[in-house]
Amino acid sequence: MKKRKYYLAALIPFLILVTLFEILPLIMVIIRSFMPENAVGLTLAHYAHIFSTRLYQQAVINSVLVSAVSSVIGIAVAYLGAKAVYEGGPLLKHFFKTVLSLTSNFAGIPLAFAYIILLGKVGVLVLWGKMAGISALSDFNLYSIRGLLIVYIYFQIPLATLLMIPSFDAIRREWKESVSIMGGSSFTFWTKVGLPALRPAILGTISVLFANALAAYATAYALLQNNFSLIPIRLSEQFVGDITQHKEFGSALAVVLMVLMVALILINDAILKKGPLLSRSSRKNKEDES
Repeated sequence: MKKRKYYLAALIPFLILVTLFEILPLIMVIIRSFMPENAVGLTLAHYAHIFSTRLYQQAVINSVLVSAVSSVIGIAVAYLGAKAVYEGGPLLKHFFKTVLSLTSNFAGIPLAFAYIILLGKVGVLVLWGKMAGISALSDFNLYSIRGLLIVYIYFQIPLATLLMIPSFDAIRREWKESVSIMGGSSFTFWTKVGLPALRPAILGTISVLFANALAAYATAYALLQNNFSLIPIRLSEQFVGDITQHKEFGSALAVVLMVLMVALILINDAILKKGPLLSRSSRKNKEDES
């Protein structure tokens, strides 16, 4: 009992830091989002302005679209990469983790600058495409939603693969042997056994990727600046400038960003809870038939 008290006492500094730098600022942002600009009171005008103005409507749509597409493509490629590591040896696994750790940290402004050098208006690959007559490269426009998606997918894949690799350790070799003995192929194993077993890890990784892309700011701003509407870019505009800062409206945008993230987490949890219920009902039906 005394040891437990000591452990709880050791958590006090951590709780103080979390309260001061996370919980209180979050509460203040939520409260400020309902306050009139430079006045006292309560209002929903900021939220009404967000969802009635074309600029901010497009920011919400673009952010969700870019995050969803980059997350789906990222998890698909990460699944194949993690599967390759699972079927390889420990040396391959160590090499993969080393490379992925390096590439997952390559993001933000350096990543945008690297893509500008490669695929910008006078990028290396674009100039080579013009010389070789490859229109897909010579006519490629990096400063568009397609270019932004390619950059986002690039930094999503290493993160997703790192998160997926440990989940494959839960798949036992005996399961594969059992499916093989019963006449099933490798495709049958992964579709009927492997993917259902990995579903919680896949959905959890998609949530992380979606949040990672939704809140990304430096890469998008360095690449497109204010020419493409995303929630983080529109959010930063409310707090930048020496003349006027719209803190209340910016707080409302921040709340919308948080609500989108929380909504995905709730959907993820609902799907995960539904899965076991379906499996239990199917087992019950089999027991009734027997």
